[in-house]
Amino acid sequence: MKKNAKIKHNEDRLYYAFCYTVVTFLTLIVLYPIIYIISASFSNPDVVVHGGVWLWPKDIDLTAYKFVLEQPRIALGYKNTIFYTLVGTVINLVVTIACAYPLARKNLRGRGAIMFLFTFTMLFSAGMIPNYILIRELGMIDTRWAMLLPGALSVYNMIVCRTFIQTNIPAEMLEAAQIDGCNDFQYLFKMVLPLSKPILAVLTLWYGVSHWNAYFNAFMYLNSEELYPLQIFLKEILVQSKRIGPLEDEMLTFSEREHFSEYLYVTLKYCVIMVSTVPLFCVYPFVQKHFQKGVMIGSVKG
Repeated sequence: MKKNAKIKHNEDRLYYAFCYTVVTFLTLIVLYPIIYIISASFSNPDVVVHGGVWLWPKDIDLTAYKFVLEQPRIALGYKNTIFYTLVGTVINLVVTIACAYPLARKNLRGRGAIMFLFTFTMLFSAGMIPNYILIRELGMIDTRWAMLLPGALSVYNMIVCRTFIQTNIPAEMLEAAQIDGCNDFQYLFKMVLPLSKPILAVLTLWYGVSHWNAYFNAFMYLNSEELYPLQIFLKEILVQSKRIGPLEDEMLTFSEREHFSEYLYVTLKYCVIMVSTVPLFCVYPFVQKHFQKGVMIGSVKG
């Protein structure tokens, strides 16, 4: 008996050692590109181009950061992206909760048919051209609403929210609240939402990241530069290299041109990536524990 227990214990140790090794290896694969981008953005462009940066920054040079942060287009992109992220996330949460809460109620008539219609949209869509025609006919082309309303509801996120309410808020609580004279709106705002903080944090993260990285809607529906989010300017930097950089001589003074090497574009690209992702890195730790709980919703049935 003891021998079998010892063998099982050794097998468990080998299994955990294998799991930790695989996870560590995968973590390094994911982390190395991030570390390299950070190091390259702070390094001298000539060193980066010639492959001198592998892990840590070499010959630290902040010229690219100084140049990027001084560009009015970057500030404009930040301003628009922050607006789209904050307002869009609020709209997403309101619409998602407004759909998820009624669908979580078992006494809702036609709940199965409504869920079928929502699920149908996850599998089939009209396509890009019909969507563009719809946005144009609604008068939202080249307006901020084109960045906010078309994606006001994610059916997947709504299903996750509905599942959370169904599995974590007992139906007996509603009955007790109704006995005390609580109506549906009071029950939602005073009981359901306070108890749903974990899933609200997860949805805020998901929707916020989606809005922060939004590119396609802006590319399709916006024509005015003053409405562009940060991602559009990043595209112009990384693909066209025209909006920011010494190729547009009228954007630079003579003294600025002297400080730019022919390799600055390499560091500039890494620098722009860092400038655009740092806010997300700062926010994620605060919702990490809720995120871990949220992604496990519905995975285990009691």
